[in-house]
Amino acid sequence: MAYLLRSLILIMFIGILFTALLAMGWVNYPMSHIQIAIPAFIYTIFAQAFVMFYFIGVARLTNNVYSIVTSGTNLNELFDNPPADLAPYVEKTKKFVEEADRSKRQTIPWTILMLILGMIAFLLGGAHDTGLVQKTTHSGVVLGFFVAMTIGFVRQWYYLGKSHKLLRKLKGLYEIPDGQM
Repeated sequence: MAYLLRSLILIMFIGILFTALLAMGWVNYPMSHIQIAIPAFIYTIFAQAFVMFYFIGVARLTNNVYSIVTSGTNLNELFDNPPADLAPYVEKTKKFVEEADRSKRQTIPWTILMLILGMIAFLLGGAHDTGLVQKTTHSGVVLGFFVAMTIGFVRQWYYLGKSHKLLRKLKGLYEIPDGQM
């Protein structure tokens, strides 16, 4: 799943970069940057929603496993034959919970900032097109969006890899099949 999500955010980054290069006149294309910006930003919303829910899902799964192991109830959901000593499982799962929460905390704020700045830039682009705001206002917010998107992209790329490895370790520890969440 992490590879799919990395592909989605890479396509998002390329689409927004192409839109910006087209707006600055550095790339020649028969369509205007406005016509490209509409599907590019809709795609950005789509890709960021998937990434955000992935991190939320990973954190939720690790928290659910941790609560099962610490409570000692419903152990048959994780084990065929529950071990007598759960202390090593509790300790490892606690580290997984901390890592999943860290990944969520490091990526979701950038996702939200990216979406908010993108929406404002999109609306200001329409306002500039109708003559209500100056080009510098629209361009400044677009620059902020691009910076937030770049930082968010790098963080998401890094933490998607870490979360992928975390899921592998968690599923390996409890022998959870790959297709099951």
